Formats: sequence, C-alpha cells, structure tokens
Amino acid sequence: MTNIYNEIIQSKVECQKLLAILLDPDKIVLENLPSLISKINQSPATHIFIGGSQVENNILDELIIEIKKSSTLPIVLFPGNPSQISDKADAILFLSLISGRNPDFLIEHQVKVAPILKQTQLEIISTGYILIESGNETAVERISKTKPLDRNNLDLALATALAGEMLGNKLIYLEAGSGAKQAVPLEMIALVTQNIEIPLLVGGGIVDLQGIQNAYAAGADLVIIGTAFEKDINFFNLN
Repeated sequence: MTNIYNEIIQSKVECQKLLAILLDPDKIVLENLPSLISKINQSPATHIFIGGSQVENNILDELIIEIKKSSTLPIVLFPGNPSQISDKADAILFLSLISGRNPDFLIEHQVKVAPILKQTQLEIISTGYILIESGNETAVERISKTKPLDRNNLDLALATALAGEMLGNKLIYLEAGSGAKQAVPLEMIALVTQNIEIPLLVGGGIVDLQGIQNAYAAGADLVIIGTAFEKDINFFNLN
C-alpha cells in the first residue's frame, strides 16, 4: 500500500512542489475520459483528487478503475459528503470543515463514514479544511451552510490553521471554493505556512499557470486545480 502522506511530507522537506487536478464525477463524461487522462498525464500533476460538493451520479468506482488503466498518479478522494467513498482509490482526505461551526461538517459526517472507512484499505489523511471568502458564494459554502473566513482577517485564518494542527490534522487545506472569483490571498498563504509544521494545500480561484506559481512562491506545498482544467483541458499547454 502506498503511503501518500509520507510522500507529501518528503516533498515538503525537499522543497518539491506538488500539484493535484481535481475531477468532479458529476462533470465527467466517461466516453471522453481517455483524452482527459492523456492531458493529465502530459501535465505537471502529481496527484488526482476526485470529489465534489454534491456528487449525484454513481460512477465513482467505474471512474477510478478507468483512470487507473491509463494513469499511475495517486488517486485521492476529496469527499463532499459520506456517499463519496470508493475503496478503488488510494487515499482519502478525511476532511473537517474547521472554519465553520456546522457540526455536520465538523464531526457528524465523519462519524457516519468512519465504520465504512475502517473496512477499506484506503490511506486516511486527516485534513483541516478552511474555507476562505472569495468574492462569491461557492458550492462549498452553500452546501455546508457555513460562512467562509474573512479574506482580510489573516490572524483568524492562522489561528484556525494552528487549531487544526494542534487537534492532530496532518494537512491544512486553504480553500477559496470551486469557481471562486478570487484565490486565497498570497499573504494568508505565507503567514499560515510560516507558522505551521504540517503541509499546506491551497485551492480555488486559481485560473492560470502564474496563479499556481504565485501560490507556490507564497508557501503552498500542494496546489489544487479544478474548475480551470474543467473549462480547458489544454490549461497546461505552454503554447
């Protein structure tokens, strides 16, 4: 069994930046998957994340099986609710929405799914999930019924990240949300990464390659690209 978390830690130690492409099963047409995976294989991606705020179709297992036929990248579940579990993946981000105060997303969903996860071989990676204000209401905000943290309140974002680390989270994920108008502020990324020891993931609102590089330069260890790649599978083409 792969140990994806140790690989993330090792990359952080060696200052090697990581990139995940987030695929939403509701937006995937299986017939188009070979060309999609071909583009991912040609990209700088180091991981494939799979999940969405509200997955309504039932193709998760099939989707992962098909991806594994033509890609060797680790597949990590990024679940929006307890139904988004598949033992075909390699790992799962065991998310707690620590920026909100809705008990369902802090602990209730986790309690429901824990017995299911116990029966799988998935690597479970405890992740403190922090939603940051991005200029518009995102799917995460709407479904979780929680308000994001003020993008200008850097101290609150840092305190929340520190609390997640002290609670035992293995990763901190700063998220602007799918389709966000604004990405996580670079000064927030810098402040958080300078004050926590665990790896920092950053996603949402990054619309171009420069945005990825800016997040890296600010201190993100792993950047997640979702909507931008959904809109243009040639996102990573240099010409």
